[in-house]
Amino acid sequence: MIFTERTGLNLYEVNEAVLKEWDKQDLFHKSMSEREGCPSFVFFEGPPSANGHPGIHHVMARTIKDVFCRYKTMQGFQVKRKAGWDTHGLPVELGVEKELGITKEDIGKSISIEDYNARCRQNVMMFTQEWTDLSHLMGYWVDMENPYITYENSYIETLWWLLGQLYNKGLLYKGYTIQPYSPAAGTGLSSHELNQPGCYRDVKDTTVTAQFAILDPKPEMTKWGKPYFLAWTTTPWTLPSNTALCVGPNIDYVAVETFNPYNGEPMTAVVAQSRLSAYVKPEGENADFDAYKPGDKVIPYRVVGQWKGAELVGMHYAQLMPWVKPTEKVDENAAAFVKEYEAAHADKCFSAGFDNFVELEELAFRVIPGDYVTTEDGTGIVHIAPTFGADDAKVAKDAGIPSLFLINKAGETRPMVDLTGKYYLIDELDENFCNVCLNKEAYAHHAGDYVKNAYDPKFNQNGKYDDKAAEKAEDLNIVICMEMKQAGEAFKIEKHVHNYPHCWRTDKPVLYYPLDSWFIRSSALKERMMELNNSILWKPSSTGTGRFGKWLENLNDWNLSRSRYWGTPLPIWRNAETREEICISSIEQLYQEIEKSVEAGIMQSNPLKDNGFVPGDYSTENYHRIDLHRPYVDNIVLVSPTGKPMKRETDLIDVWFDSGAMPYAQIHYPFENKEVLDNRTVYPADFIAEGVDQTRGWFFTLHAIATMVFDSVAFKAVISNGLVLDKFGNKMSKRLGNAIEPFGCIKQYGSDPLRWYMITNSSPWDNLKFDEEGVQEVARTFFGKLYQTYSFFAMYANVDNFNPEAEQVALAERPEIDRWILSELNTLIKEVSAAYEEYEPTRAGRMIQSFVIDNLSNWHVRLSRKRFWGGEMNTDKLSAYQTLYTCLVEVAKLMAPIAPFYADRLYGDLTKGVAGAAESVHLAKFPCADESFIDKDFERRMELAQRITSMVLSLRKKEQVIVRQPLQRISVPVTDAQLRDDLESVKRLILDEVNVKELCFVDANMLEKKVKCNFRVMGKKFGKLMKAVNAAVTAMSQNEINTLDQEGQITLQVEGNPTVIERADVEIISEDIPGWTVANEGSLTVALDLTITPELRAEGLAREVVKRIQTFRKESGFEITDRIAITVPAQSPLAEAVETFKDYIASQVLADKVTLAEEMPTNAQEFNFEEFKVLMFIEKQ
Repeated sequence: MIFTERTGLNLYEVNEAVLKEWDKQDLFHKSMSEREGCPSFVFFEGPPSANGHPGIHHVMARTIKDVFCRYKTMQGFQVKRKAGWDTHGLPVELGVEKELGITKEDIGKSISIEDYNARCRQNVMMFTQEWTDLSHLMGYWVDMENPYITYENSYIETLWWLLGQLYNKGLLYKGYTIQPYSPAAGTGLSSHELNQPGCYRDVKDTTVTAQFAILDPKPEMTKWGKPYFLAWTTTPWTLPSNTALCVGPNIDYVAVETFNPYNGEPMTAVVAQSRLSAYVKPEGENADFDAYKPGDKVIPYRVVGQWKGAELVGMHYAQLMPWVKPTEKVDENAAAFVKEYEAAHADKCFSAGFDNFVELEELAFRVIPGDYVTTEDGTGIVHIAPTFGADDAKVAKDAGIPSLFLINKAGETRPMVDLTGKYYLIDELDENFCNVCLNKEAYAHHAGDYVKNAYDPKFNQNGKYDDKAAEKAEDLNIVICMEMKQAGEAFKIEKHVHNYPHCWRTDKPVLYYPLDSWFIRSSALKERMMELNNSILWKPSSTGTGRFGKWLENLNDWNLSRSRYWGTPLPIWRNAETREEICISSIEQLYQEIEKSVEAGIMQSNPLKDNGFVPGDYSTENYHRIDLHRPYVDNIVLVSPTGKPMKRETDLIDVWFDSGAMPYAQIHYPFENKEVLDNRTVYPADFIAEGVDQTRGWFFTLHAIATMVFDSVAFKAVISNGLVLDKFGNKMSKRLGNAIEPFGCIKQYGSDPLRWYMITNSSPWDNLKFDEEGVQEVARTFFGKLYQTYSFFAMYANVDNFNPEAEQVALAERPEIDRWILSELNTLIKEVSAAYEEYEPTRAGRMIQSFVIDNLSNWHVRLSRKRFWGGEMNTDKLSAYQTLYTCLVEVAKLMAPIAPFYADRLYGDLTKGVAGAAESVHLAKFPCADESFIDKDFERRMELAQRITSMVLSLRKKEQVIVRQPLQRISVPVTDAQLRDDLESVKRLILDEVNVKELCFVDANMLEKKVKCNFRVMGKKFGKLMKAVNAAVTAMSQNEINTLDQEGQITLQVEGNPTVIERADVEIISEDIPGWTVANEGSLTVALDLTITPELRAEGLAREVVKRIQTFRKESGFEITDRIAITVPAQSPLAEAVETFKDYIASQVLADKVTLAEEMPTNAQEFNFEEFKVLMFIEKQ
């Protein structure tokens, strides 16, 4: 057979050509159909959001997934890979709002919900072709023709079924709790969304230490001015909602007589003793009070009392900003203290909407205890605003402190700030509430003000946030602080940098906000989730035990509700008055419930029936007749068991639930494909992979739903990918100009070097510093070497008509060099298989690369090249061909999962026309190691030869002695019999490779050695003793150094104590001796004799002649089999060397004659030998 000989290596051209063949063969589908009936390997594709462009990091993410799916296919598994699109959620909605120049508040007014959602549906799939093209171009095999799409009715129906299961188990409930809320996005956020990377960031805010006037001071607090509690806050806008102050029960507090720094008023301040120095200067202690004048830099103070925090609990203070009186709803969920107060104070009760309330000013504005109070910053006294913090709400409730709520026109309790981030307007509030609880004049001063400039529409024109203008303008915090300063209520105002959570999609600050929301009681199954997590193979394991495991340990209930428009509607219909509700679990159930509603006269007709929907018909056509999104489901009113109308709870569900439900929803479970999931054919996943940001996103929701509904893991193994950064370690972004466009990168280098670089540069879970020079290096070294090796093989194999189907030469009849490389190959197969099985693609790729470059190309082929030149096809030559052919075929298979294009090209070039060969490497069987070929003694000896060769070549390079110049001897200090035997067996090979005549074994004492401590390692081990240890090690004798080198450790006396020094702790260096140069590598030492005799110099010249003639042959276009004649001037500096080594020269360059002549032909060529130039005449025979 003829092996294809190719000119040049353009890996993008390989990419394109192989891709066309795949498309022509429909190879992806064939990879699944040919495995029909085989065991399945289950892979779940995490759905990307299709409303954004793919980036270079997506090449990394998709390569990781592709590697293991291809590997398992080659192992004989059927691997189905269904693509998916995540189509709901904030990214889509915010993109549409920006495009239309609207905000959430405009939806339902300037644009209908129907038109808005239609635009979202249209926009979300805007870039799907880009994603499809990238997947195709990079060789990511996934079914993009039949993807699951999260907005499809069939997908939503499965989500409703899952929610029904949770509802029936009591795991779905409605609660009123403090939650993170994004005013910019207009929705609440779940805790896992708030824990996405980068959500917490440093901000600089105006902070205030506020003065709260004490109403029932202790005697020590009454002797100088007015007494105040001092409390510090980074959010002054929450002070109007304050209802308590919290102290640490065991913290020491002091009363300090001093002056207000701004107005000079005498006052007594109560603060934590350890925080006093943050507010007063030491030189002011017991200074002259009479001499103080307002504005003095040093303010006098004196400590007049001290108490534990527990002794301050129960004290009262005046409401700082008496705009609103605290109130609570009175219902079955009310706290016991609320019910008791309501029963005893009928005069404080009033109604709003459907509910009753009680005004609770009398129970508020007290000092309460809290174990979480610290003295790291502030005053050691914490301002409590229960409506704006979960911790505040808990500690207040425990102490019987009411919250400060407003009540809107609908009779709903709300915090002082509305969902857009501003203080409520008075005309938005309930009239009864205003009459009982609102100081209209005080409140009106800031009604409608935005608490942060980031929320203010004037800084968010046309969907674009003007952050510079917002930062420059005064915000409400500053205004309130200045007002407090004027009123004598501020003790200290300052800018402060602190860590604050931001919305992961808008980059705007979040608020902690009390909301009615639907929750999944995930905390109820926390222990089971942790238990199941222990059975998952996490790569890296630290993510499973750390980032993910710790998350589970501290798991909160899952906030499911989203107050948006484009998403999966919560399938719960409810009557607000009677509290009757139903959770719909299927479209068929909804259909039947609508029929009941029509029969009861609540609905006029069934819209599902009107649109031709037929329950039980699961065809795409039938499901496309309806739409389960808003506003259509909102128009459906069901009937309760008591005949009351039930309207749908307007919430959507967290988009992460969409993603976490994909194992079931992608196959429309349980309505279709129930058996294949229940019998675990398609579930759980054997493997998934996504970015580290999905640890508390998709990974969590997959795990949570699987645990709560199926008591199972959703995935058995997971790779949590790291980030792809620029080469300097910076995050890539278009704004910074360091983003890499994936299509251009692939077209420049080809997908294979890009994939190979990304996989082998660092482990997938480590951050990758992407450098295009690294991609080029991979193309040059690994793929270049492989291409050269194949080209060498093909050229000679075609000359010799090598037949790969010829009977194999028995292993025992093959020379040692072949048996060695076959041993290394089978060890490689074994170790690469293990690496793939352990989800360690970096290890696999690096081992393949090392084998190809170091063992196959630079060693086996180079040492065997003469076996391919000339002569008949004897056993030795056939063995050389068969061995190299086997190596190349198996390498093609091993590398195929990572570099699918070139691997297929290489495999095809090697096996085209060979009986039994697969149509593609990706349909071939993955190699299986043959243990009978593995000889660890061979491998050990050859590794030794490679190490010594490398050391000698590095010495030649250091001393600038080229390899073609022969040298006389190498000396190796021998410390054991095994090393001597191994060296004896590979001595000839080493000498040939390094062009040295002799290898001598010498006593270890021949060389002068020094020992250097590894301070980084030993410093940790010996600590303060390290200086003395270093002195003892430096003073070691040559015999002691040899003992350490040979035995691996030695015991030295350090400060009178025996101390064990290990070989791994130190570096042993052999020093050069006159006429020799020395190299060390671990315990191995090599000395090279640099003396060049006249005989050695002549032989060196002969080798230089060979090199130049070989170059001339190549450049002149000679065939590799062409014989030549050489004529050299008899009087040239080369004459003696040529005469002495003419036979050697002839054998190396295929010369029939090598002649010394007195006169040279006129057409002789001039050759440059650096120190001189010589004419030589070379002609074909």
